[in-house]
Amino acid sequence: MVWWIYLVAAVVLVVSREGCRVEGEDVVTYDGRSLIINGQRKILFSGSIHYPRSTPQMWPALIAKAKGGGVDVIQTYVFWNLHELQPGQYDFSGRYDLVKFMKEIQAQGLYACLRIGPYIESEWTYGGFPFWLHDVPGIVYRTDNEPFKYYMQNFTAKIVNLMKSEGLYASQGGPIILSQIENEYQNIEAAFHEKGAAYVRWAAKMAVDLGTGVPWIMCKQTDAPDPVINTCNGMRCGETFGGPNSPNKPSMWTENWTSFYQVYGGEPYIRSAQDIAFHVALFIAKRGSYINYYMYHGGTNFGRTASAYVITSYYDQAPLDEYGLLRQPKWGHPKELHAAIKNCSTPLLEGVQTNFSIGQFQQAYVFEEGSGGCVAFLVNNDSTNNATLQFRNNSFELLPKSISILPDCQNIIFNTAKVNTQPNERIMTPSKMFDAVDSWEEFRDVIPNFLDTSLQANSLLEHMNTTKDGSDYLWYTLSFQPNSSCTEPVLHIESQGHVVHSYINNKFVEAGHGSHNIKGFTMDIPVDLIDGMNNVSILSVMVGLPDSGPFLESRFAGLTKVEIECNETELYDFTNYTWGYQVGLLGEKLQVYKEENLDEVEWSGEIDHSANQSLTWYKTVFDAPTGDDPIALNLSTMGKGEVWVNGQSIGRYWVSFHTSEGVPSQTLYHVPRAFLKPSGNLLIVLEELNGDPLHISLHTISVADFDSQTPYNHLPR
Repeated sequence: MVWWIYLVAAVVLVVSREGCRVEGEDVVTYDGRSLIINGQRKILFSGSIHYPRSTPQMWPALIAKAKGGGVDVIQTYVFWNLHELQPGQYDFSGRYDLVKFMKEIQAQGLYACLRIGPYIESEWTYGGFPFWLHDVPGIVYRTDNEPFKYYMQNFTAKIVNLMKSEGLYASQGGPIILSQIENEYQNIEAAFHEKGAAYVRWAAKMAVDLGTGVPWIMCKQTDAPDPVINTCNGMRCGETFGGPNSPNKPSMWTENWTSFYQVYGGEPYIRSAQDIAFHVALFIAKRGSYINYYMYHGGTNFGRTASAYVITSYYDQAPLDEYGLLRQPKWGHPKELHAAIKNCSTPLLEGVQTNFSIGQFQQAYVFEEGSGGCVAFLVNNDSTNNATLQFRNNSFELLPKSISILPDCQNIIFNTAKVNTQPNERIMTPSKMFDAVDSWEEFRDVIPNFLDTSLQANSLLEHMNTTKDGSDYLWYTLSFQPNSSCTEPVLHIESQGHVVHSYINNKFVEAGHGSHNIKGFTMDIPVDLIDGMNNVSILSVMVGLPDSGPFLESRFAGLTKVEIECNETELYDFTNYTWGYQVGLLGEKLQVYKEENLDEVEWSGEIDHSANQSLTWYKTVFDAPTGDDPIALNLSTMGKGEVWVNGQSIGRYWVSFHTSEGVPSQTLYHVPRAFLKPSGNLLIVLEELNGDPLHISLHTISVADFDSQTPYNHLPR
């Protein structure tokens, strides 16, 4: 009997998809129940897909798979630091082509939610702010500060006007039905006292006055001024959200975390499809009408875009994994839930809600409309036991920690804990081993000494303000001559950066690092000094800039203390000493990762890993695997660094930073097909430590049913 109910649900779902985009202008308003589009209330399911975390070639398939999963809306942030490279200088090309992304959403008949911010956090370096903002005189970010408001308004208006010029707002017939200003500001609002509240009011008015013709939202902002809608972020908004701050605003969930971001040294967070479905159903039962999955597809933090300590792979545990492949049952189980809820949409949106207890840990939420429509959500909050209960003269058995949906208040068509979708697993098929010694060449970067530097200061400079985010790397160098009594010297370093590599007289001594949870670290390293002048070179490394918190413009990174301790009574304190600085590595400056610059340095064909070497560039070429399957490099034998393919960075790697289980946080690194040509692809690896490139391998990625070895990458029919 159940099959025909699912058939009806599927038909309703298809009809709603085909009807969600119409020709001409869409009038988007809202009331206390939902968004209203062209006079019709809507229950909307949304999925976050960030355009720069994939490639334009991937966008159509990602959007199609989201649509196939029952998603109505694609939600994305706008990435200020990608688009405004310098004040007034903009880039909207390639992976940054926001207009093309919006038009692809429209072409597939979906709506869009544009989270302009322009502060986004998003585990994105500097929270999305361009670093040039740091040098604006008198600026304080995200508060009632005139310099900041000037540039924030300029960029927000730039994006709004760009969308308007392309006719992309729903009020113009485009896909955008929602825009967001700011992002989780209430987390830091109190730090700015009365200026925080003033800033919220200003930001809301500034956005509304831009006249998009669609509503604006502020997430995690209970004081969002009318007409801006306050929304919830988190994993359990059905339990945690206090609701809209006005009875005239709908209940909306802008970030339902399908997993969680992962940091180097951290384990992946696995959230089950059942838990996701339970909390989605609960939010709907409590009169929610818009739910966005963050992320629906996470993608890849290419280049240096990940924030502090965040790995290159982003939300790989989402319904669509890093490569855009279906992760089952996390894709299929919510799809069935969406169909079940859409099948009940009329009584949910038009009916009167009642809720009451039907057991010690059980609750019923019922929606009834005058025409006789009725839908019920039966909730079992007992995490360990089934519950047998009576509802409307019928007996029902509810699975532990589950919600059953009854579209007619009589028959269950969906239970959040009952998964019908077969799990799948990722299959990695080796395509190439880079184990031929004669296929690699190397170039060892130059260790600068004090006399090589042009930037000098009588103190330890702050890292980020010195590099201006032009590089992860900053060299601190000095020269000194110790007394003959300094016979057992120990180099003492204190740093607020992420990584430190130390060198004495051009020889690598030791590396140290902090972690996502431990911001500063200390190193005490026995060293060998020579008679006469000694050169100390210390490389400070950032692994992404911070992305959150108040007073982001005032953050400090880099070395804070350097000493050489000779014995208990003799110590050289170099904290206020004459230091020489160099921003970046020589190979970076020469851009040796680009084919046209390979001849700028001398490459050696001799690979020797017996020496304690560091800061080595490796190069080789390879042919692309045949077929369409996604591709990844296995870097499990490397240490820490960055990889380029045909001049494009596929991101940082840090394989040597192990989790508490003793394994790397990430070993596979996505190489988009769009980065490749059929043959002769240039692979450049910058290795900071002593990794072994001879065991790098290239794999194709597919998925197969868990009990089958038959791969499938297509969208199930």
